[in-house]
Amino acid sequence: MHICRFNHDRLGLVEGARVFDITPALESLATPTWPYSPGDPLIARLDELRAAAAELRACAPSYSLDEVSLHSLITAPSKIMAAPANYRLHVEQDVQDPNLHHGFHNVQLNGLDKPVEKLGLFLKANSSLVGPADGIPLCWRDRRNDHEVELAVVIGRAGKNIPAAEAFEYIAGYTIGLDMSVRGTEDRSFRKSADGYTVIGPWLTTADEVADPEHLDIWLEVNGECRQHSSTAALTVGIAR
Repeated sequence: MHICRFNHDRLGLVEGARVFDITPALESLATPTWPYSPGDPLIARLDELRAAAAELRACAPSYSLDEVSLHSLITAPSKIMAAPANYRLHVEQDVQDPNLHHGFHNVQLNGLDKPVEKLGLFLKANSSLVGPADGIPLCWRDRRNDHEVELAVVIGRAGKNIPAAEAFEYIAGYTIGLDMSVRGTEDRSFRKSADGYTVIGPWLTTADEVADPEHLDIWLEVNGECRQHSSTAALTVGIAR
């Protein structure tokens, strides 16, 4: 399934160029009570929601994707974790371009084939999360702001110390991520956590729809100009790891 949030508070099932309004499926979600559990309730109850969506699909009103606004389906993640410089070409560009590393980050990356293994992951603020229709309010306009297209992996259930062979059992689905960055000497978590600097969407594709997530083409265009093009196969540390 391809599940989206549209027009602010509607739940949609995307098929081709149409979105079917399956908002009543949200009734399958339990009303949260204090103390609130961490994590997005929609993802926690995704199996029940999918069953309700399948029943509602036959009589659901539909709209053209062109006439709706799309927002982030994920609204309350427990955390947003990201892998630094996880493409070999990205590392090589960062080391060579002083406008990117500011004489600081290249010291961290220089000589590292797999920066994730040395530097670990970093966190982005949950408040930076938006969807495609929300726009990106650029901050620190006196600095360079960059866009980085990513595959976002949505974890479906709690786990820790999971063997790589079992990793995909914990994944609810995938979506496209746009990791916005302000260049400077500060820590990544600070420079990438401004409001609007974590864009995901346009919808969640459930894990069963993606046969091989570690071999997906991924690219970014700005006004029709290709700025980035690669594959998840080029990740120095893959999804399962």
